[in-house]
Amino acid sequence: MSNVELKKEDGVREALRAVVDPEIGMNVIELGLIRDIDIRDESTHIIMIMTTPFCPYAPQLLEQTRRTAQDYLGVPTTIEMGMEMWDPSMMEEGAASDWGLF
Repeated sequence: MSNVELKKEDGVREALRAVVDPEIGMNVIELGLIRDIDIRDESTHIIMIMTTPFCPYAPQLLEQTRRTAQDYLGVPTTIEMGMEMWDPSMMEEGAASDWGLF
């Protein structure tokens, strides 16, 4: 990955800190829900998971994440809900201590 691509991905990840899970009160980056970001010249594709398989906020979180990335990058962005099971070890370093988990 080039420096430009890394800067774009870092920027998108920073922008996605504004997307907060309303039930948990933490953002999608802290929670480790963003599993992959594929940035191309003409489009971006994101794979995101939920903290629970039946998250009632999934449609809202997916759309808000997609829209935030698209607004930041200025290219059409698609999002896919990954099937990977979330667990607290996926959380950003230090974030789990806010929950008293680690």
